[in-house]
Amino acid sequence: METDRRIRRLSERQTFDRAELHRLLDEQLVGHLAATHHGAPIVVPMAFARVGDAVLLHGSTGGGFALRAAAERTPVAFAVTSLDAIVVARSLYDHSMNYRSAMIYGVLEEVADEASALDLLSEKLLPGRKAEVRENTRKELAATRVLRLALDDVVMKMRAAGAGEAEDDGEDHSTWAGIVPLAQSWGDPVASVLTPAGTPVPDSVRALKTATAYPPRL
Repeated sequence: METDRRIRRLSERQTFDRAELHRLLDEQLVGHLAATHHGAPIVVPMAFARVGDAVLLHGSTGGGFALRAAAERTPVAFAVTSLDAIVVARSLYDHSMNYRSAMIYGVLEEVADEASALDLLSEKLLPGRKAEVRENTRKELAATRVLRLALDDVVMKMRAAGAGEAEDDGEDHSTWAGIVPLAQSWGDPVASVLTPAGTPVPDSVRALKTATAYPPRL
């Protein structure tokens, strides 16, 4: 029986725009995987990357609950959220947030070519870094698992608007109202203790510094 994924509260905020979904997933680096483990709910943060019409989740052989969910084909949910702005209104009740959120439902699949999948994840998290470091060892590859979750069953909700107001709303319009956009950027790189003094900062790291990690969405 097909599940009804329609949003009922503030249903006008639900969007079926695939481009909006892809933009959200391409901008964010971490999502939260929800599953059932030994009869109890569990939610864990996981790095991910969108590749086509699926997301790849970065895990390890020690993360048994995700692997068990994949092996047993247990349904899971994966949530990704971006807070884009605080909405400042003329009453506390009317304050809000501008946001984009997506919930992906499905069954996890193990990836056959994990080495290539890891390369894709690396390129999402730190573009260009693979060319600057050594290859993964067999032991490292054996300890890592990449799981795939198709974007076949997704619910996305978003708000991208200002404070609710009208000329005849009875509020004191001399009280400030508006939005405060949120933007996050990378800080200055800090070398490790064992990195020799004067070692140049690699191109991949310098590129992060010059880019906005999470640009504001007005």
